[in-house]
Amino acid sequence: MPRYIIRRLLMLIPVLIGVAFVIFSLMYLTPGDPARIILGTQATPETIKALRTEMGLDDSFVVQFGRYLFNVFLRGDLGRTYVTKSPVSREIMAAFPQTLKLAFWSVLLLTVVGIPVGVISAVKQYSWLDNTVMLLAMIATAMPVFWLGLLLILFFSVHLGWFPSSGFGTPMSMVLPCVAVATPSMAVVVRMTRSSMLEVIRQDYIRTARAKGQRESVVIFCHALTNALIPIITIIGLQFGVALGGAVLTESVFSIHGVGRLMVDGIKMRDYPLVQGSVLYTAFAFSVVNLFVDILYACVDPRIKAQYRRAGGRKGAKIFG
Repeated sequence: MPRYIIRRLLMLIPVLIGVAFVIFSLMYLTPGDPARIILGTQATPETIKALRTEMGLDDSFVVQFGRYLFNVFLRGDLGRTYVTKSPVSREIMAAFPQTLKLAFWSVLLLTVVGIPVGVISAVKQYSWLDNTVMLLAMIATAMPVFWLGLLLILFFSVHLGWFPSSGFGTPMSMVLPCVAVATPSMAVVVRMTRSSMLEVIRQDYIRTARAKGQRESVVIFCHALTNALIPIITIIGLQFGVALGGAVLTESVFSIHGVGRLMVDGIKMRDYPLVQGSVLYTAFAFSVVNLFVDILYACVDPRIKAQYRRAGGRKGAKIFG
């Protein structure tokens, strides 16, 4: 396991370099002059030219990208924002707690609600309850997040006045954003749980457990659900990675100063270092979450752990890879 973790961490380097190349190329080809944006429309051409030279914007793409890679990977410097002149890493770390809270509570909500509902739907297959759950899941999956957020604000904030319409500082203000983020992902978890459970409860060892006289709740939750968790964990991990990368639309709708909102503001202001740093952070967070999900597989499924122990070394790493 330690060798596998080190291998996966080393694989982050080429992934992040590839992400850096893509986002740097997009920012390089995007119309607009950062020097003119910083100095304003009243700046003289001489002043703009001097600032471009100072910022290294007159250099070729290869030189600029090489300098960026050197600063990021060897010095740990994501640069400074064009607008506030503060380090990009400081801006991201200031916005990260809000995004982390939103991601954590949203994933907790979709897990606590989605898995039991999916299990019940599978046990009551083809019943009116199962059909209703699947219909609602299809609607929630197709529902745009920003539209759902606006509906929640309109109904629960404007008409009923139960929750604040913006912010993320109090428990009451956290309810609507978490529901908006969790609802589409919850529908995916419900459908995946139902599908995985239907496949497991038809296995021979489930019939054996029932033949031994074990209670149905023990058979479902201790035998069936445990063996159906692998695809469910995958979905939950992916949703947590997406939320941790910044729920761009939700943070914009509810005026939450998170990483997603920071990225949107950087795009609007043509703040290239801020956008590049935010995207790199998102790629890193997503990769780390995927690593933890892979490790969690071995904790949940003893078969994977046993295969890894028997194989050992490089061959064992291939099992996880």
